[in-house]
Amino acid sequence: MNNQKVLAYIVAVVSEFAVAHKLSTQEAFRYLDKHKGIEFMERHYEVEHTLSFADVVEDLTTYCHRMGGYLS
Repeated sequence: MNNQKVLAYIVAVVSEFAVAHKLSTQEAFRYLDKHKGIEFMERHYEVEHTLSFADVVEDLTTYCHRMGGYLS
């Protein structure tokens, strides 16, 4: 797996997550890191990168919620 591709993908998803939840990029990254969303993206990159950003944001929101993260 190409680490640069994975990193670029994670950066793009964090940005999309921030927009979807009306957070700054930094807030989104901290939230995703704290609630294991970054780890989730790394672990499931092969599947997640084939989905739309909307679907990935939904997956991350659900996963982080299960890991104790709540967003309004």
